Amino acid sequence: MGRNSYRTIEEALALQARLKKREAFKQAEAEALAVAAGKKPGSKVQKPAKPGSGGAGEVRIIGGQWRRTRLAVAQRPGLRPTPDRVRETLFNWLGQDLGGWRCLDAFAGTGALGFEAASRGAAQVRLVESDAGLAQQLERLAQQLKAEGVQVQRGDAIAALTQSAPGHWHAIFVDPPFGAEALFAPAIKAAAHAVASDGWIYLEAPKAWTDEELAAFGLQQHRYLKAGAVHAHLLKKISV
Repeated sequence: MGRNSYRTIEEALALQARLKKREAFKQAEAEALAVAAGKKPGSKVQKPAKPGSGGAGEVRIIGGQWRRTRLAVAQRPGLRPTPDRVRETLFNWLGQDLGGWRCLDAFAGTGALGFEAASRGAAQVRLVESDAGLAQQLERLAQQLKAEGVQVQRGDAIAALTQSAPGHWHAIFVDPPFGAEALFAPAIKAAAHAVASDGWIYLEAPKAWTDEELAAFGLQQHRYLKAGAVHAHLLKKISV
């Protein structure tokens, strides 16, 4: 083995040692930050969430006047924006022009569904969100877009639906946190009260709702899509 080979190996080992030292420093720094945040030493430090993964990132508006606009969203545990593919399918079902529609995004979160409706010309869009920080973020997004028809309401989604005039909304988006199973039935019932006779309810859930279950609320399935863990339903009132 020549002298140059020894030099190359020595350089590689030195580089490897420097990288290990740098990694150890980063780990120590991360653990120090974790301790400062109240976590136990050695606990796993979460990496920043990727866009669209449900944490901090971006929501991309797919169609309408704000098409391709990317909006920053806050990081919250369990925050799960409707996937782009599902949102695109939903608005293919509803139509690209929602001019004059009144829409309510009951569990707004990132506001992706409500802003998508507003982008397509909906005259009134109400975003209902119980989390104060998310509600403020939605306000900022509405101001950024100069979305005059968008109203942000901080409060309980089911109460907002129940207090709506019967048949007021042309489209209601219902997507409670997947872990909050107890919210689904009351939310569907309240939405059935608030939706117009020829209106639509979008239901996003961790399971498929059967016609028998929906019939108890006077609703029937019009369209259905499964994408990963998401079960997307487009519902309408049962014709009398």
